[in-house]
Amino acid sequence: MPAKSKAQQQAAGAALSAKEGKTSKSKLRGASKQMAQSMSQSELRKMASTSRKGKSEHKHKSS
Repeated sequence: MPAKSKAQQQAAGAALSAKEGKTSKSKLRGASKQMAQSMSQSELRKMASTSRKGKSEHKHKSS
């Protein structure tokens, strides 16, 4: 599943880093903490590697 925004991509990257043991899981907050608990490394890798071109900073909520 590709990231829908830059913020989502960054959160996935932080969660992936913690899952791989490169950073401490205690440093995760918010979305990245939830992603680390609920997603596999392969899912996080796909989301974190999404191209940023044309992505908004944050996902816009639809009404």
